[in-house]
Amino acid sequence: MIRLFCLVLALYAVNATAKTNVLFIAVDDLANVLASAGSSQALTPNLDRLAARGVRFDRAYCQIPLCNPNRASILTGMRPDATTVYDLDRHFRDQAPDVLTLPQLFKQNGWFTARVGKIYHYDVPKGIGTDGLDDAASWQQVINPKGRDVADEALITNPTPEKAISAAMCWLAADGTDDDQTDGMIASEAIRLLEAHQDEPFFLGVGFFRPHTPYVAPKKYFDLYPLDEIKLPTAPANDRDDIPPAAFAHNCPIPNYGLPEQICREALRAYLACVSFVDAQIGRVIDALDRLNLTDKTVIVFWSDHGYHLGEHLGAWQKRNLFEESARAPLIIAAPHAKGNGNASRQVVEFTDIYPTIADLCGLERPATAKGRSLKPLLDDPAQNWKGRAFTQIVRPGDGTPFVGRSIRTDHWRYTEWDGGAKGAELYDHDHDPQEFTNLANDPKQAATIKEMRSLLETHIKASAPTTPVVVKRL
Repeated sequence: MIRLFCLVLALYAVNATAKTNVLFIAVDDLANVLASAGSSQALTPNLDRLAARGVRFDRAYCQIPLCNPNRASILTGMRPDATTVYDLDRHFRDQAPDVLTLPQLFKQNGWFTARVGKIYHYDVPKGIGTDGLDDAASWQQVINPKGRDVADEALITNPTPEKAISAAMCWLAADGTDDDQTDGMIASEAIRLLEAHQDEPFFLGVGFFRPHTPYVAPKKYFDLYPLDEIKLPTAPANDRDDIPPAAFAHNCPIPNYGLPEQICREALRAYLACVSFVDAQIGRVIDALDRLNLTDKTVIVFWSDHGYHLGEHLGAWQKRNLFEESARAPLIIAAPHAKGNGNASRQVVEFTDIYPTIADLCGLERPATAKGRSLKPLLDDPAQNWKGRAFTQIVRPGDGTPFVGRSIRTDHWRYTEWDGGAKGAELYDHDHDPQEFTNLANDPKQAATIKEMRSLLETHIKASAPTTPVVVKRL
């Protein structure tokens, strides 16, 4: 009997040792500003270090450039038209009560699953310290830190006081240390969890709140960016002339919110300060993983929930658009012993690919509800011919009747239709116009391309059609 008991313990130990850990790092509203990817302004040494030990996907596209619906899509592997989550209030289990989420898959297969901070959606900043729109079935343990950034809200500079700080370009160069801030506390709690569970397989979600507005970070990160060196994006003076009005987010109806250049530069400086602050916290977590000798048996996945505008197209800010800056988002996957580590991939991939990729790397079978393609082949050969296509969408409130914008991105083209084309279309040639300055949707020479792209888009829409009516509560 004793011998049998020892054999069971030994088999358990072997099984636990064979399982690959997952460190699942999320950042809120991170633009495509990684220094390793060519950004001329952001200082991101720790994310650059992570990219050097993994594969950085330079053409990774979200399914919907808004926090709640895209997080729901990532964590379920389902597209927005399947979750029917298009807004900030709806929970994906309203439509799919029995769906097996990514962390839940690991939980059911013997991994310890825990979350610190924002993985599923939260209102920021009022949701900080709560469970937000969390999913209890996904985790065995949750931790919700709440730092002085919440207590210091009265000190925040808001140049548009008619807008809540959750949506305004507002900032605070904060007193105190990193550990006083919510994101610093998130890093500390994540390190404690790594230390406590280093001897068992784990899926650890670590979700940082910055650089989401309000842009709050300790003063030392603002000091990294002298204001006189901050430059706003440039564009041709007629850039907006050929763009449908529907292409611009309803919550940013006029360029730069009507703010003067100096204020926009201060906001951009504050945003970059938050990027460097979060980068430092991620560095702390990665250092702890290395110190605990967990690196060689842990997949690290780093992602932002979508891209982010920083003044492109003559004054577009934040999210909710289908331009490249908003639809494309940072994604790095560092898998132990992958042959492509240290390289970047220019293949078009989607955020629905994250679920099947992590399951594949850890030897788990994904459920049928998780769409997308495993990126494991690209982790070994980042330059291989992939022929990827990415589909991104967003809902506009309209004049009381919501309508949808849908976009498809291929290696060469981006094609977008607003309300099925009734409110305009866009076509951009990314081989010659990567900043999407020239809309070719009305160019007769592109008729064949538009026909092909429209066919691809229509096929995707039919395959992803919702089974229940669209519900849009709060955009």
